[in-house]
Amino acid sequence: MTTWYQTHAFNRLPLSSDSALPALSVISLDNLSLITAVGQDTIPYLQGQLTCDLVSLDKSHSTLAAHCDAKGKVWSAIRLFHHNDGVAYVQPASVAEKQLAEIKKYAVFSKVDFSLSEQVLIGVAGEKADSAVTSRFIGEGDVRATQTGTAVRIGNKRWLLAMNAEEADALIAELGERATLSDSSLWTLLELRAAMPAIEEANISEFIPQSINLQALDAISFKKGCYTGQETVARAKYRGINKRAAYLLQGEAAEAPKAGDTFDRSVGENWRTGGTVLSGYRFEDGQALALVVLPNNLDDDSQFRLADTDVLWQKVDLPYSLEDDA
Repeated sequence: MTTWYQTHAFNRLPLSSDSALPALSVISLDNLSLITAVGQDTIPYLQGQLTCDLVSLDKSHSTLAAHCDAKGKVWSAIRLFHHNDGVAYVQPASVAEKQLAEIKKYAVFSKVDFSLSEQVLIGVAGEKADSAVTSRFIGEGDVRATQTGTAVRIGNKRWLLAMNAEEADALIAELGERATLSDSSLWTLLELRAAMPAIEEANISEFIPQSINLQALDAISFKKGCYTGQETVARAKYRGINKRAAYLLQGEAAEAPKAGDTFDRSVGENWRTGGTVLSGYRFEDGQALALVVLPNNLDDDSQFRLADTDVLWQKVDLPYSLEDDA
């Protein structure tokens, strides 16, 4: 494990729920891991392991995807892109070793080598993020080569960079006082506001991809051939067997909800356990956000609370639609 993140002052920003975010921030992503895959069978091998259509993935774009077990339950939700001489993907560090062992299980029969990369991961975000990145890494599209790695546009004014420590040092030095350094909590907040699902260790093999909204994020191809777990994923789409989705909830909390925590939901005048936290963030003023897997047939007036608490939470509109257009 690299010690690079300790060489810079990446601190938690003291944000309230109404705080403006920095115009330019460089974020330590030490909570994520980078897996690389190289070899002539990389694309066909991963095509049979992941929900995305990697064969059709242009080198100027990245994709979300799920790696599922044989029952269609998600081992990990990943961000995948072409990187150096192969492909790479990022996922929470808490699942990296287990997921890597699982995806390598049948690779002995293919010419593909998987590695847990020692490159560092940093985020660049804010109003000035696009100009800071695109002026330094020339190219077109949302995935661009750097001197030693790759810059990936994650969303509006937000980039993920995978590169050697020396190149990351140089970038931070070049940006100087224009950039605010932050720990990974800021990235967690940005991912939450974008309602991007993550599978931490507590939630491995708990949900099918549609239960964490991956169909709404173009992370599932229903036109590609077979892959591990494909039968369950297809049945969820065409037979309507999926009964859950991930929703954004907001409320007060003594500490940030964490992966695996449970929410209760109101059913008439009663309460039932019915929600599992994927990720959470707490502001300095006590307000908090959580991305929670809940039944997808909730009443409009449903209320929510963290288990063993009385504080009510409310649903926040997702930044994308869960409606199935197909």
